[in-house]
Amino acid sequence: MDLQVETNTLLAVLLGAARCGAWLMITPPFSARGVPTPIKALLSVAIVVPLTPRLAAQVPVDPSTAVLIALLVEQIVIGAALGFLTAILFAALQSAGNLIDVTGGFSLAFAVDPFGFQGNAVFGRFYNILATALLFATDAHQLVLRGFTESYKAIPLNGALSLEAFNRVLTTGLAEMFVSALQIAGPLIAVLFCTDIALGLLSRAAPALNAFNLGFPAKILLTLVLMASAIMLLPQAIGSLTDKAVHAVLAVLQASR
Repeated sequence: MDLQVETNTLLAVLLGAARCGAWLMITPPFSARGVPTPIKALLSVAIVVPLTPRLAAQVPVDPSTAVLIALLVEQIVIGAALGFLTAILFAALQSAGNLIDVTGGFSLAFAVDPFGFQGNAVFGRFYNILATALLFATDAHQLVLRGFTESYKAIPLNGALSLEAFNRVLTTGLAEMFVSALQIAGPLIAVLFCTDIALGLLSRAAPALNAFNLGFPAKILLTLVLMASAIMLLPQAIGSLTDKAVHAVLAVLQASR
C-alpha cells in the first residue's frame, strides 16, 4: 500500500516545523538543556501536524528553490523573534536570583548552569531550575504553547512579521523584565542592604568586634532564612510572567494581521 502525500502538505509541515523549532530552541521551559534536541524536533512536528490542513493552503503552488529557501528563513526568523519575546520576560526570575546572589554573598560560588549552560551563582541556578519545574507542574507551558499556535493564524506562512510592533513590544518587555526582577528580589535586597548598614554602624561603634568578618556568614544565614518565605511567592510570580509573555506575543500577532 503506497501512501501519497501532496507536496503542499509536506511543505506546510516543513515550514511550520521550522518556525516552531526555532521557537522551542529559545522559549522556556522548552529551551532547557534537560529537553533533548531530538525531542524538540519531534515536538515541533507534533505541534504543526494538526494545523496542516490550514497551513497547506498558505503555501505557494510549486514554489522555486529560491522562494522555498526564503520562506524557510522567514519562518525561522519569526519563530526566533516570538521565542525571544517570551524568553525575555522569563529571564526576570534568573535576574532576580542573580541580584540575590550579589547582595547575599553567594556570587562567590560561581559555577556553570547545566540548563542555561552559562555562568550563574547559587540562586541564579536555583530560580532557573525551579521556574522550569513550576511551569510544567502548573501547566503554564500549555498556555505558552497555545499563544504560539495563534501565530499561524495571525501570521500565515506567506505572511510577514510586523517589525514596528516587534520593536515596540521588545522595548516594553525589557522594561518589564527589569521591573519584575526588582519586584521579586527587592524585599530581600532591602533587608540585606539594611544588614550592611547595621554592620557598618556596629563596626564604627565597636571596632574590636570586627563585625565585617561576621558579615558574610550573617548575610548568608539571613538570605537562607528569608528565602523560605520568598519561595512561596514564586508560583504567583511565574503565573504573572506567563500572562505577560502570552500577551506580548499576542500583541505582536495582532499588529501583524
